[in-house]
Amino acid sequence: MVVAEAPPLYLGLGRLYERELDAHGVRAVMLTHKWQSTDLLAPHSDIDVRVLLPEAPEDWEEWNHHLASAHRSAVHREVSHGRLLEHPPGFAFTVAEADGRLISAPELATWSLISGSARDFQRWRSRAQMAPWCEVDERFYRGILQARLGGRYQLAADSTDNVVEDITAYRRHCVAWHYLAPCWFAAAALATRTRCPGKTAALTQWRPDGLDAYAELFLRHSESGPDGRPRSPRHLLRAAHVSLEAAMRRVSDASCPPGTGEESTGTDWVMTTGMLRVRVARWLYYLNPPSGVSTEYLIRREAKELRSAARTLYTLAEDGTGPAQRLAARMAGLIPTGPTTADTLRATLAHWHRQMPIVRDFLSLTPDDVNP
Repeated sequence: MVVAEAPPLYLGLGRLYERELDAHGVRAVMLTHKWQSTDLLAPHSDIDVRVLLPEAPEDWEEWNHHLASAHRSAVHREVSHGRLLEHPPGFAFTVAEADGRLISAPELATWSLISGSARDFQRWRSRAQMAPWCEVDERFYRGILQARLGGRYQLAADSTDNVVEDITAYRRHCVAWHYLAPCWFAAAALATRTRCPGKTAALTQWRPDGLDAYAELFLRHSESGPDGRPRSPRHLLRAAHVSLEAAMRRVSDASCPPGTGEESTGTDWVMTTGMLRVRVARWLYYLNPPSGVSTEYLIRREAKELRSAARTLYTLAEDGTGPAQRLAARMAGLIPTGPTTADTLRATLAHWHRQMPIVRDFLSLTPDDVNP
């Protein structure tokens, strides 16, 4: 498989991030980022990193402090990095979890390699792309749609904090790349039952009758319109609503493939654990960013992910009576489920520190612990 090389800006960011993590003792064996190289549109796209570890560290709290310091150092180097490196990594997984096919296949199918073994990476991604369609896929793609359609996407809520050039162009980017393209990507996957690698691929390859013009418009959203002037963000937003209404007519109602419950449960464990493993680093960074970098909107954004994690953990805890299920229930009780503020994050950091044995044991659960 031929993989397009990332634009120079993002290649440099990836190398910088690798160096910073190494310098701060994070001990990653592989770094990846979500989306393909053609999906990273400079200077507006941020790079969303995933960390692969050889094994769980002995002290997750210390590891998160190293990760937060590394991220802060990388952002501090250039004013533009406040946007380009908007937040610390979104997930941390172990090699055993990737080898065990426990990382969500639709998530992994979007990854691009920053550093590490290309052979291992291609093996994991190929397996993810070829795995049978299952409940995990339905929930992943329909979750993208449910978070944006029906008026849920609000352009005004897409923060321009940390954007250092051409705010209007960034707002066009938000409409196209935060609203239309993710929904098109999800609709294409659901309509074809194929795990699409990225936004550009979906807009290029999935064009049922009547949708060509819509796809072309958003692939070229940064170009001038027929009158020679750039399209306004509001014009693009109206066009996006019409485009997605047409696209969604090609997507069938939700269906749950049979015989996928055990696989789904294992993936839910790993994805929730992987997300919670990096939360302390995110909170430390958000509470103490480099001078001039705004993180208030990122703090507010934590609430949605934390509520989702707590719901998943309570569901997993009800799936049995073993030690892992009891630990999931305890961990769920440590997660705030209301609005998130700076005070919320400070209080949760202190609470997790006091309850470190529970946090440590949960974050270090192995697949064998969950399914002995």
